[in-house]
Order: sequence, then C-alpha cells, then structure tokens
Amino acid sequence: MRILQTGFVRMLAVALLAGWLIAPATAAEGKKKEKTKATVAMRQHVYEALQKAQAMLEAKDYAGALAAVEKIRAGKKGKSLSPYERAQTWNLQAYLYYLQEKYPQAIQAYEKVLKQPEIPEALQQSTLKTIAQLYFITGDYKKALKSIQRLMASLEKPAADVYMLLGQAYFQLDQFDKALGPINKAVEMTRALGKKPKENWLLLLQVIYQKKNDYRSMLKILQELMALYPKDTYLRTMAGVYSELGESMKQLGIMEALYEKGLLTSKTQITNLASLYMLHGVPYKAAVLLEKEMNQKKRVDANVRNLKMLSQAWYLAREDEKAIPPLKKAAKMAQEGELYLRLGQAYMNLDRDKEASEAIQKALKLGKLKRTDTAYIMLGMTLFNQNRLSEARKAFAKAAEDKRSRKVAKQWMAYVDSELKRIASMQ
Repeated sequence: MRILQTGFVRMLAVALLAGWLIAPATAAEGKKKEKTKATVAMRQHVYEALQKAQAMLEAKDYAGALAAVEKIRAGKKGKSLSPYERAQTWNLQAYLYYLQEKYPQAIQAYEKVLKQPEIPEALQQSTLKTIAQLYFITGDYKKALKSIQRLMASLEKPAADVYMLLGQAYFQLDQFDKALGPINKAVEMTRALGKKPKENWLLLLQVIYQKKNDYRSMLKILQELMALYPKDTYLRTMAGVYSELGESMKQLGIMEALYEKGLLTSKTQITNLASLYMLHGVPYKAAVLLEKEMNQKKRVDANVRNLKMLSQAWYLAREDEKAIPPLKKAAKMAQEGELYLRLGQAYMNLDRDKEASEAIQKALKLGKLKRTDTAYIMLGMTLFNQNRLSEARKAFAKAAEDKRSRKVAKQWMAYVDSELKRIASMQ
C-alpha cells in the first residue's frame, strides 16, 4: 500500500542531513570532559577531511566524495581513527549511497556505523531508524521489522513515530492484529500532546479496520479524518460503511449531499442513490433522478435494467402514465415475456384495455412466464372489457387448465356465458 511509504524519502533526507557531523573538541575541552563524553570528540584533521568530502557530495561529485571518505579510513591515519570518527565516515558514505538510490549499499554502510564500539546512543538509534526506513523502501518488511525491534529495545521511551514504524511493518506483513496496537499507541501519544494525528496514520487504521470487517471502528476513524482533513472521498467511504452497517438512511443522506455538490458522477453511484430513494419511500426523487441522468446528462445508460428501475419508480410514485414509456422501451429491447406482461398490467391500471391485451398476447407469445395462468386471466379481463366475449372465454378456458387459477377462471367463464346468453336473448 503506497500510504506506508509516503514521506519516507523526505524523512530520511532530513534525518540524514541533520547533525551527522559533530565539530571537533578543543584540547581544553578534552581534558575537562568525562571519558564517555570524550568518545564522541572528533579531531580537527578528521573533521576537515569529512567536511571536504561533504562539500563534494553536495556538489554531486559522488565519485570524488566516495574517494575522499575511503581515503580518511586508509593508511596509518585510518588505523588511528576513533570508533566515533570511523562511524561518521561510514555515516557519510551511507548517505552518499542513499542519494544515488543505492539502498542495499546504504544499508550495509549504516550497519558498519552500528558495528563501531561506544558510539553515542543518539547516533545508534537514528541509524537503526534509518535502516528500518530503507528496508521499507526496498520492500523487505521482515528486515524492517527486525530493525525496528532493535530500535525499540534500545529506547527507554519510544516516540510516536517509532511505534508507527512498528505498526507499518506488521501491516505490510499482513499481521493486522499486531499492527493495531502500536499504530493506536502512536495516534494516542500524538493526541495527548495536543497535536493532530497524521492523516496517513489514520488512513492506515481505517484500512486495517476494513480488512478486519470492523466497520464501527472504521467509521470512528473516518469521522476523525473528516474533522481533521475534510475530503469528499472520506464522505463516499462513510456512505459505504453505513451501507455495511445496515444504516441506509444515513448512507442516503451522505450520497444525496454528494450528488447535490456534483461529486457523484459514475453511473453506479447514481443508480445506487436511486435505489436508496426507492428503499426509503421516495420513489418520485428516484424517478426524477434517473430520467434526468438518462435523458439530459447521459451519465446513466438507458438499458433494460435502468429502464425497469425508472418505470418502477414512476409506478411507486403513482405516476402510471410516466411508468409506461420506459417499460415499453425495456420490453422491446429485452424481448422478455415478463416485461410485456408487466406492461400489460400497467395499461390495465389505466383502463387502456386494447393496448393491455396486445402487450399480454405478446408476453404469451414470447413465453417463459412465471404464471401463464395469471396472464390468461389478465388477457381474458382485457378482452371482456372490449366486448370480445368469445375470445375472452377462450382465454379463461386456457387459464382453467392450471389448477391454481381454475376456480377464478370458471367464475369468469360462467359470467361470460351469462353475458353471451343475455345478448342472444336480446337479439
């Protein structure tokens, strides 16, 4: 995950440049300092030689800088270097490799720093931290974890960013439960200082909770991200979390706000919003939304699925006339019996019996209906209303072949027969 490496190179550059070289101690200072302090003193000629190498490095004369550093360690003068002086030569050489993106060589040089005896704790700890970060860059997370654990062991009170490194290493190794503790610790330590937790720290927590399907905890992190680093992408993610939690009303509120701000643009997002409107009893809004997006903005495809949804939305909004055109179009596109049967029902609701009977006959011709008997009942009713009594009786007779509709069909047949007799007697 790219979040984890964000800022590593910047952090390294600052860490490597800041105070790697300590000025030489004067003779008077050397006599006054305790023995442990004297180990970090640097003689004047070593200091000047390192400064010369650093100047070459800053001028991007990497070959010259490397030769200058190796010269310091060579010959009799090199053998007389104190552990601290030798550590600083390797420190500069490691930085030189880092600038050239030769990360394995940089790591090896930093390990040489750690091998020097009696180097200051601060140098040891900063070197371990840098090695861990370099392992992150190279993608060797197991070694990164080991380096961080070495660093943690050397610290009495690890700082928040060290805990964060530990959590990141566990995360990259897919050990999410182990990652949570140190990352939460880093975030809590930052809050305790009255500071904002870094955005990528909170993002990492969000990802971990998502991988663990802990949507409640994920929601809390998203709420904090929105408060500290407000972005529309966090709102979209929150809408998805509310969906996972079954809190679709809150999901609807967020998605509606995003749409009004022009931030819902994909066809999936828009049709999801329409579905939420219908789910929460606002079909009119769903229909207006779909019609606008299909006909004006052209962001939603006028395919069978979406046309069916539009028709259903108008139907639920009790706009029967508006429900017919999209349903008619969908039925023609799909050539499905069930869609024509639904179209026939829509015409029946409007007492448009001729169109209803035509749609139902088309449905029966296409076949593959869930209830053919029901279709024949509907056809018989529409034909009866058109005074096409003989045709209606045949339709009811077909329906009577299915025991599920036999009783109703026979009642209709008896009624049609009585009408036929009445007409005959009048003639």
